[in-house]
Amino acid sequence: MSPLWRQIQRQTFTSVAALADFLELPPLLQKRLLVRARFPLRLPYRLAEKIEKKTLDDPLLRQFVPLMDEEMQNSGFCADPVQDQQFRKAKKLLHKYQGRALLLATSACAMHCRFCFRQHFPYETDEPSFTQELQYLSEDSSISEVILSGGDPLSLGDERLDALLSALAKIPHVRRIRFHTRFPIGIPERIDDSLIQILQKVDKQIYFVLHINHPREVDTGLFAFLRRLLQIGIPLLSQTVLLKGVNDDLEVLVELFESLVDGGIIPYYLHELDPVEGGAHFFVAKERERELVQALQARLPGYAVPRWVREEPGKAHKIILTEQ
Repeated sequence: MSPLWRQIQRQTFTSVAALADFLELPPLLQKRLLVRARFPLRLPYRLAEKIEKKTLDDPLLRQFVPLMDEEMQNSGFCADPVQDQQFRKAKKLLHKYQGRALLLATSACAMHCRFCFRQHFPYETDEPSFTQELQYLSEDSSISEVILSGGDPLSLGDERLDALLSALAKIPHVRRIRFHTRFPIGIPERIDDSLIQILQKVDKQIYFVLHINHPREVDTGLFAFLRRLLQIGIPLLSQTVLLKGVNDDLEVLVELFESLVDGGIIPYYLHELDPVEGGAHFFVAKERERELVQALQARLPGYAVPRWVREEPGKAHKIILTEQ
């Protein structure tokens, strides 16, 4: 029998029409849905339940449901906004920054975010192994940290994830393994006994960086599952993308970051939107971003205010923006 999280994963909306019926959208609003989106709908039932019905203005709906807005044309937006291809050292490996490499563990995600900067990425899906990637990591002793991303690394089944972590644990110079994941936001049951056992076997420091954009994405049930990671010594951080119509509001951000620190999660990054093709309608003006960051500094303790950053291809690190 498949694990509970796999059973729950099947309760995912992949049909725009079925989701429109579930959300009780009137015909006039349904005309604004992008039924044949190039980047298909994928939304766990748990998140769909949180969306306000009969409107398209809900901040969760805007993040996950394809709208006609995605067909907006903008010359500054492109298919590879962070130039991942430039740093591809193997089919599933990016090496961009000193000391850190990013492993594209899978192309699969629990949900499809409409602003995803890798929604056009040509993933390697035919080769299930990580042989080339592990060889590259083993041969470069400057790499002390491996970031598991994708897609979402928690989309991997336990057997494949266990094997990958075991292989990484055998590389002496790799001291830290970092998960970049959004999976628990939609299916927190992924953090089950089996996953905890797999993580506990790894003799490296593990970090989890959770992608969370709105306070309604979190709840006591989610925090109960995340607490299991804290209990085995895994620090939790978060990253958030500023999105127009989702979280470009001071009270929303204050509520989000206070909720996170109350749940044991340290806000890490507040990202500018990566200018990905299809995401122009999420753009927040720089002046508005600056206003929000200044207001957050005045409202919250320092540890609850994430660093405001931008990704610039070719730079040696993320650009930390200032509120001045």
